[in-house]
Amino acid sequence: MPQTTTGAPVEIGDAEFPAFVTDNDLVIIDLWAPWCGPCKRIAPILEEIARENPKVVVGKINTDEHQDVARKYGVMSIPTMLFFKRGQLVDQVVGAVPKSEILRRIEPHA
Repeated sequence: MPQTTTGAPVEIGDAEFPAFVTDNDLVIIDLWAPWCGPCKRIAPILEEIARENPKVVVGKINTDEHQDVARKYGVMSIPTMLFFKRGQLVDQVVGAVPKSEILRRIEPHA
């Protein structure tokens, strides 16, 4: 899977996940579901981050349809954001946190 250059979050599934996190340098994976209120609140923030930070690629995994990644990383609540640097998990945030908190988590890896 080539690195995305859209500046927008990319919907991926369990099958695309391994290549997505290894083919892109700095990745945020947003684990979400359509019925989740906090997930809806965090979505525009992640869209802004994807647009404003060309080095950060945002992938979204709908946990209702794709559960393998959530299971692999022990995700018990959504939204959960997993931060990957060159394919390695480097951080994790649970809940609808402010944009400043997400940016603070990205900073050491950018």
